[in-house]
Amino acid sequence: MATKRKWPVVLMSTALAAGLLAGCGNNNGNNASPSASSPAASNSNANESASPEKLDPITLSFYSEDPNPNWSNMQDDIGKAITAKTGVTLDAEFAVGDPIQKSALIASSGKYPDVISAKTSISKFVDAGAVLDLTELIDKYAPNIKKIFGDQMNRLRYSLDDKSIYVIPTYDAVGHQPFNAGGGFELQHRVVKELGYPAIKTVKDYENAIKQYLAKHPTDENGNKNIGLTLNSEDWHMYISVTNPAFYTTGAPDDGEFQVDIDTQKVTYHYLRPEEKEYFRWLNHMNAEGLLDKESFVQKYDQYKAKIASGRVLGLIDQDWDYGDGERALKEAGKFDQGYGHYPVTLDEKYKDTSFWPTGYNPSSGIAISKSNPDPIRTIKFLDYLASDEGQVLVNWGIEGKQYNVENGKRVIPKEVNDRKINDGINFQKETGIGSYVTMMARYGDSVKDPTGNYYTTNFPEQIVAGFNDVEKEVLKAYNATTWKDLFPKAEEFPVKPWGASWSIPIPGDSDIPVIEEKLKNITWKMIPKAILAKPENFDSVWDDYVKQLEKANVHKAESLREELIKNRIELWK
Repeated sequence: MATKRKWPVVLMSTALAAGLLAGCGNNNGNNASPSASSPAASNSNANESASPEKLDPITLSFYSEDPNPNWSNMQDDIGKAITAKTGVTLDAEFAVGDPIQKSALIASSGKYPDVISAKTSISKFVDAGAVLDLTELIDKYAPNIKKIFGDQMNRLRYSLDDKSIYVIPTYDAVGHQPFNAGGGFELQHRVVKELGYPAIKTVKDYENAIKQYLAKHPTDENGNKNIGLTLNSEDWHMYISVTNPAFYTTGAPDDGEFQVDIDTQKVTYHYLRPEEKEYFRWLNHMNAEGLLDKESFVQKYDQYKAKIASGRVLGLIDQDWDYGDGERALKEAGKFDQGYGHYPVTLDEKYKDTSFWPTGYNPSSGIAISKSNPDPIRTIKFLDYLASDEGQVLVNWGIEGKQYNVENGKRVIPKEVNDRKINDGINFQKETGIGSYVTMMARYGDSVKDPTGNYYTTNFPEQIVAGFNDVEKEVLKAYNATTWKDLFPKAEEFPVKPWGASWSIPIPGDSDIPVIEEKLKNITWKMIPKAILAKPENFDSVWDDYVKQLEKANVHKAESLREELIKNRIELWK
């Protein structure tokens, strides 16, 4: 393999705003697939670009804003299979620290990696003239990519003024309908079990469950104090654990830092919604009652996960991919009753949790080919192979006979493999590559089946349930649910947003939006914790001060600029 190339890096403290997107994701298809010779993978007629001829080896430099600490330089099972099929090896570098700053430095340097995955900063590369328009390359050399996007190809266009395709979306899977929930409000299974499985629908229900359990069990078996609720506020985690729940619990969908009226497209900085003020007032109340961890706004991410791993934290407001390391430690120790269930909690019963509000197909982040790339045609063919049925099964399932078997035409993950995948995830990913390549490819999402009648991803009901331990199954049964998603409002209960999600709209390089929104973020990240930690009688005065600071920082101008972008996207997608 070629010597690993590096690009400029600056350490910084700004947040990765979009990782949170939804995520950040998205957050879903995360597993691998079969060998090139696998019958379950090779009987598709869609693999038009999977060339049978032997291809000369080529190494492409690859930069991603999204960290991948388990990357094994394509020496895992899947990486070796991809290289054997395509001849391509990736000399990869993943962002460390602030990816936005690093991408800005790369974009301005004039020295570009061959392939770029810019999760939040594609506009920087477009403005620098660093990336190619892929429209013709896709049309001529990428039949599988064309097949996946179908009549959604127009949504790949960059903007109303520039209808080029600079990015092949990889974080947003086509046809994705998740079968499970990984967010909401979390409670340890032992809490709801001891209390007789009470309804957990409102913040008051959630608060009462924590309060009642703490009254009975103020300490753990070692005499250490149990913690009612802890929040994860370090850097960009602030969005996931502290601020995004304010709109999920009050009837608004995830449009980043703004709420958009479904009928008029009027935009509001979402913290200015009166109902969200009341959500933060409830957190203020939790703090005053001693139910909120006093270290919520000073602890580091590693401390947060370690605290969860101790088993002392009864409640979280987070996504499972964010706190998962801590919960895995509990499961590895056999403390399954201290794992977490997911509940659709709202401010009161007049609201619906909006976790599954649909966006339609909402392309955002993905793969771009730089103008420095030595062989764009070879590169697009490589990306097209990953998008083929064979490639998707490989990346999602692994190698047939090793990570899965085919029994009576059905792909099946052996129990010992699935157990290791759940309980030894880091080493499993490093060895197999399952989870390492999924965000490098155009792909179908959960709920979509391939021509063999099998799901493309391993995230389908039977497989999800197979991953639950007995305690989790017991709690779900008590709530008349098979997976956690069964407890949440369904997507069809909400109207589809014609703009997708506002956070996915590229920001023009000459816009005032980034400067204004950075100021708004800094004010919000200072004042929201201050409001939560204030004495209850001072909450309103702190909040009034917060609003005045936002207005002084041109919050209403930001709303107007965002509204213009949203209306332009609706026009572009017509």
